[in-house]
Amino acid sequence: MTINCLGVLIDFISPKIMGILNLTPDSFYDGGKLKNEYLIVKKAEQLIEEGANFLDLGGYSSRPGAQDITVLEEISRVQPIVKLLVKEFPGVILSIDTFRSEVAKACLDSGAGVINDISAGNLDSEMMKTVAEFNVPYIMMHMKGTPQTMQSLAEYKNVTTEVCYYFSEKIAEARAYGINDIIVDAGFGFAKTSEHNFELLNGLDYLSALEVPVLTGISRKSMIYKTLNTTSKKALNGTTALHMVALQKGSNLLRVHDVKEAKECILLYEALKMQQNH
Repeated sequence: MTINCLGVLIDFISPKIMGILNLTPDSFYDGGKLKNEYLIVKKAEQLIEEGANFLDLGGYSSRPGAQDITVLEEISRVQPIVKLLVKEFPGVILSIDTFRSEVAKACLDSGAGVINDISAGNLDSEMMKTVAEFNVPYIMMHMKGTPQTMQSLAEYKNVTTEVCYYFSEKIAEARAYGINDIIVDAGFGFAKTSEHNFELLNGLDYLSALEVPVLTGISRKSMIYKTLNTTSKKALNGTTALHMVALQKGSNLLRVHDVKEAKECILLYEALKMQQNH
């Protein structure tokens, strides 16, 4: 399985890492930490040095009940940073975490290489068309409603089956637009209870039937810290434990706050797998 990012072929023979770079003042874990360009560049440098294959930039907080902001505000938070990082780190693959086609277009024009859309096109009918025009990989996530309403919509007969069915339809839609490279994200915590999240993680291997790379985004989320009766700040050990489960269930890409620990997890997973194959 490979994807083409701005002419560079990325293969998923070995699982890859997407490092999170939050440009929002109200993110659930590290909101407001990156207050200026110097801090952003230092953070990006750290993520790259520790082994991130992609950097995921987000200017709109999608945590439950987060404040809605305008398209212009989102562009003003993200686009200058795309330009800055492309200049500072030539060859870096930047993913843009947005559900708005205008934000996607502005950032792709400035050198970004991937679009990561929590709504899989549901919140902006122009999104898939925009991604197809730029011919970049498209990460589509499962969610119901919007970040403001999603928690009231967490009802399923069988969450894993419903997520798989959703993606089979969404992939067909994206292919019809001419999108070649697709990655799916089960959307842990988005319109899902803790119970749904664990059920989904248990059945993550079913997503492999879609024959596209699978991204897992569980880093420091409430399914971990609430289960452990702790906080997101103290949820790294729990995150690593569940990252190993995700890898064993066929996840190809981990979206993380802590790249070094995710990299170690992947190295141990691969050593284990190599031993099994002997």
